[in-house]
Amino acid sequence: MLLDGKSVVVTGAGSGVGRATALLFAREGAHVVAADLREDWAAETVRLIGEQPDTKGSGTAVRCDVTVQADVDAAIAAAVAGRGRLDVVVNNAGIATPAFGMLTEDHTAEQIDKLLAVNVRGIIFGCQAAIRQFRAQGGGGVIVNTGSIAGMVGWGGTVYGATKGAVNQLTRGVAVECAKDDIRVNAVCPAAMPATNFMVPDAAHGSQGIGDEAGRDVGSAHPLGRPIAAEDCAAAALFLASDAARNITGVLLPVDGGFVAQ
Repeated sequence: MLLDGKSVVVTGAGSGVGRATALLFAREGAHVVAADLREDWAAETVRLIGEQPDTKGSGTAVRCDVTVQADVDAAIAAAVAGRGRLDVVVNNAGIATPAFGMLTEDHTAEQIDKLLAVNVRGIIFGCQAAIRQFRAQGGGGVIVNTGSIAGMVGWGGTVYGATKGAVNQLTRGVAVECAKDDIRVNAVCPAAMPATNFMVPDAAHGSQGIGDEAGRDVGSAHPLGRPIAAEDCAAAALFLASDAARNITGVLLPVDGGFVAQ
């Protein structure tokens, strides 16, 4: 019960890391606003929350396009309306370069704009909305961003990596900026993750990327020898969101099977 009674917003909660995070946080006692561009996916996450035999929390589904500031603000408002306050925001929504390892010169202007809009502007909007609410409550609160080891090393595609490098730097900067208000800001930075909707073709999310077989091959490059599961990232986010990490801020936590260490 690490998040007992906490009010949480998770973006990109309709699949992958977002869904795994919403399910885990609910098991740990949180009320989760599951926000996703696809409201039917978010609703499915909430249904799964309710069906977990060990769920101590609850869930609410909202549609949220993280590139639209009003949508992000509305997701935060839904959490406050449901529980009277906001405790944690997980800025997880993101998209991948259309093909894993795609060369810089092969990206179209439209693809670049989409990557920047979702992966960078969407995270900024999430941080802004969270900070405003946390400060309105008198301070305190936690932000967990989903970064990537592609923002730490030259791997996984340069344009995608550039957007995640921006997320990583935003995380550190906001952490320092908000420390005086006891607002903690950290990022989970996964390595290769084949088995999520983030990494398959989908018109709504604008991403294809690597499939299961290629993901297993990439996972073999990790010293631990396996790809990263959505649940691995959810567990890291849970730690950072909980009081167990009360004196941790500005950290980029690789969930990478030792990839960065090598």
